[in-house]
Formats: sequence, C-alpha cells, structure tokens
Amino acid sequence: MSTQRQIVESTLARRYARESRFQWYGRISILIGILFLGFLLVTTFLNGYKVLLQTYIQLEVDLTPAQFGGEITEESIAGANYDGIIKSSLRAEFPDVSGRKNRRALYGLISNGAKYDLRDMLIENPAMAGDIRPIWLLADDEVDVFMKGRIDRNQPEANRRLKDNAIGWIDRFIEQGRVEKRFNVPFFTRGDSREPEQAGIFGAIMGSFFTIMVCMLLAVPIGVAAAVYLQELAPKNRITDLIEVNINNLAAVPSIIFGLLGLAIFLNVFGLPRSVPLVGGMVLSLMTLPTIIISSRAALAAVPPSIREAALGVGASPIQTVLHHVLPLAMPGMLTGAIIGLAQALGETAPLLVIGMVAFIVDVPGGPMDPGTVLPVQIYLWSDSPERAFVERTSAAILVLLAFLVALNSFIVLLRRKLERRW
Repeated sequence: MSTQRQIVESTLARRYARESRFQWYGRISILIGILFLGFLLVTTFLNGYKVLLQTYIQLEVDLTPAQFGGEITEESIAGANYDGIIKSSLRAEFPDVSGRKNRRALYGLISNGAKYDLRDMLIENPAMAGDIRPIWLLADDEVDVFMKGRIDRNQPEANRRLKDNAIGWIDRFIEQGRVEKRFNVPFFTRGDSREPEQAGIFGAIMGSFFTIMVCMLLAVPIGVAAAVYLQELAPKNRITDLIEVNINNLAAVPSIIFGLLGLAIFLNVFGLPRSVPLVGGMVLSLMTLPTIIISSRAALAAVPPSIREAALGVGASPIQTVLHHVLPLAMPGMLTGAIIGLAQALGETAPLLVIGMVAFIVDVPGGPMDPGTVLPVQIYLWSDSPERAFVERTSAAILVLLAFLVALNSFIVLLRRKLERRW
C-alpha cells in the first residue's frame, strides 16, 4: 500500500508541472494573439485617423459679372467656366509663374473637383457672385499628404511627387494664414472618386446596407424554416440524411463558388443587372444559408426534450409545440447564428467581385436596384490605387467596417441576453 502511494506521489510533481506548462502555453498563445490584433488595430488606426481632416486653401476668386458673360443669372451661374476662374485666381496669386509645366504644377495645388464645389456654392447661394471674394477650396491630395507630414521636404526633389516650387507656393499660403485643415465631411457624405481628396465611403455604406438587407430578408426566414423542418418535423430517412450532408458540405465551400453560381444563374439565366445590391444580396444569402441552418439546428437541439414532452402531454400539436415552446427557447441561439452569418456576408469580397460589384460607382445608390458597391470591395479598390492619399482612406474604411461588425455583434449579445431563458 505504501509502495503504491509512493509511486503516485512521485508522479504528482511531474503531472502538476505538465499542467502548469500547458496553462502557460495557453496564456502565451492568447497573449500573442492579442499582440497581433493590437498591432493590426494600432497600425490601421495610425494610417487612417488623419482622414478626419482635409486641407483647404483660401483663394481670392474673381466672381465679377465678367466671369458670367456680363450678367449674373441662374443659367450663367450654372454654365460658368469655374475651372478657368480658379486657374485665373492662382495666376493672379503668382503672376511670376510662367511656362506650361510650372503653370500645370501651380494649378495642381487645388483639387480637380474644386470647380464643382465652387459651382455648387454659387448655385446654393447666388449672392456670393458679383465681386472678388476669398473662398476656401479643397486642396489636391498631394498637398494634403504634404500638410499631414507624409512627404519629407528634405528628400531629393526627384524622389518627391511634390516639387520644390510647389512647396514654396504652399509655404507662402501658410505664411499668409490661408491654409487650414477642416473636418473631412466629403469622406462621409460622398461616393467614390478617382481623386483621393474627393473620395468618400457613403456610397459603399449604402450599398452594404441594401445588400445586407436583401441577404437578411432572404436567408434568415428560409434558413430558420429549413432548420425547424429538418430538426423537428422531417422524417429520418436517406433523403433527409443526404440533405443534411449537403448542407454541411456547402458551409465549407469557398465563397467565390457562390459568386460563380450567382453569375451563372442570376445574371446569365435570369438576366438581372450587374453590380446591383439585389444580386449581391441574393448571392450572399446563398452563402449564408448553410451557416444559419446549422446554427439554428444546434440551437433547437439544445432545447431539453422535457419541453417538447410537456407540451405534447397537455395536448399541443407538433406544430404548436415547435412554434409556442421550442422556437422561443431556441431563438437566442438562432439569432446568434444569423448574425454570425450576416457578419460574414458583410465582410465578403470574392463573390461580389465575380458578379460585377467591383465597378467604379460615383453616385450613392438609392435602392437595391441602383448600381453600387460595398465596403469590402471599396477597400479592395482603394488598396490597389497608386495615390498615397488612398492609403489613409483605405485604413479609415477598414476602421468603419470593423466598427459596423463590432456594433452588429454587440447588438446580438444584448438581444441574446434579453431573450435568453434558463432551465
């Protein structure tokens, strides 16, 4: 007896040491994961937070009647040559600049889209026209990058896109107090643009909204109904077994395959238009259905059999048992599965690229049948752009997408706690 006890005690220290090492392995793994996640978030934030500010330059803009054909009317304001007005204002600021190349560099200080902003200002407030007045105009993306410290003026001129003469003109504006950074409203209110300083995410946000709404309206009711039937009502035979196996297999199919399916069926067979949220939502609903069905069945299976037996024992029909007793208890788990599927769909890119939602869309979609794109695709497009100003816009769009995902998951956690019942 003592010998057996000595043998056990001699192995305890070694077993406790192994358990302690295993616990430390787990802690170190969690720590490494947190460090990588923190590095990713911090890097993305440092690259993207500067998009909140955008550089503007104040110019003395000539808005006298001569610029509008001698008479200021609604028609003359709408049809004026605002590009020429801005260029003449820049030439007046720097009359010593000559030569096509230097003047092109001078005109490049102001965004190409500033002419449209100026036109919209005057259409909204015609009283601005009539004299020479100071107006703040959106600066070019290279000027904005320089003002945010991402271009080193000490580097050789050949290594900079912003040349010495342009930096000298910017310095003069700074000395006169005519350069400032303002909150970047266009980034949150406009669609995509070829010009980084004009590009915004509102079009992608609305495209994501309509796409996810279509996906949710299709996938959630169908997925829940299929899970209820397979788990509670369907007979157990070879057909249902085959269906279950195929559902499990579909959950592991690469997402791009669903995009190819949508291209073959929705676009080529049914002739639906490309690059619309309706088709994107239908494709994503196909991808999301297996996840919703599997998680919903797991939630239904977790309901104790005594609930079903008690309902049937007091005379409830099988349908009444499911709808009035089982389904309410399984609803928190089913909602969790649905939100996980929708969150996965919100971050998908590959299937949407296949059906054409990678198109360059400037206008903000007003409905599911208007051409649009989604946030992940917008991030993909900006990340492939050569302009340096798109780097911060890409990072900012990633932060917005992460914020949506965190908000979505936080909502479902709160909803689950509110609906959850314990037995």
